[in-house]
Amino acid sequence: MRVVAVGGGHGTAVSLRALRLISNDVTGVVSVADDGGSSGRLRAMLNVAAVGDLRKCLVALADPDNPLTASFEHRFRVGELSGHAVGNLLLVGLLDATGDLAESVRALAQVMGVTGNIIPASREGVVLLASTQEGPTRGQSEVARSASIHRISLEPSNAAAPIEAVEAIERADVVLIGPGSLFTSVLAACVVPGITQALAGTSAQKIYVANLRAQVPETEAYDLQDHVDALERHGVRADVVLVDGASSFAADRSSWTKRTADVAGTNGLVHDVQKLSDAVLGVVRR
Repeated sequence: MRVVAVGGGHGTAVSLRALRLISNDVTGVVSVADDGGSSGRLRAMLNVAAVGDLRKCLVALADPDNPLTASFEHRFRVGELSGHAVGNLLLVGLLDATGDLAESVRALAQVMGVTGNIIPASREGVVLLASTQEGPTRGQSEVARSASIHRISLEPSNAAAPIEAVEAIERADVVLIGPGSLFTSVLAACVVPGITQALAGTSAQKIYVANLRAQVPETEAYDLQDHVDALERHGVRADVVLVDGASSFAADRSSWTKRTADVAGTNGLVHDVQKLSDAVLGVVRR
């Protein structure tokens, strides 16, 4: 079974770990719109794509016994390197040397023993733009602090998706969209034009994994249908929305087929890898 996870950040890393439990053919299509933290500092300094979400997703599929995997998330604590993750510096160093983001990710994936593929959603760094009731907002960090977001877009508007990402989605049997910050992670990957088109054209079963709770202020006061409506406004549709049975969204209506399952971790803040894997497999078999 060929499976793909689309999004960014911690949510997509969890999805990839869950999918790896049910398939050896796993691909992550990952946003490169981040402009905060270590990634943001490196972007400002070197004018490169954001690599933080790619780093998290590489670790999710890497050989846990590989020494590089163990150090990839290590952050320096002193001097000019303070706050930077080892993996970010390695990715940016390769990108600076090769000029090819996808190839840089592939090279590190090979030495880390990654099972599957991690592919940036766009071939170059992009800037996230949002229209809100308060006016236009620019940059992922600023968008994440915005309420009443209506629509997001990217700069450049014609950002190209790697052909490998498009083909992975088109050939997939199952595509997982989310979980994660609706506008700044999930849609930040989905609105790359080639990714939007691939999602619309694939024959894969598409499952949107709903968040466990609304995100303040980005999706404050959103119910489940509000999340679905936002995805549809951006040309993204799924066959099923998977909702944690104990979340506030479980009782909400949805114009998409809704499936509920126990998918939350013990702290109720993040999805549990094994539970999510079981739930996805249950949806696919059903």
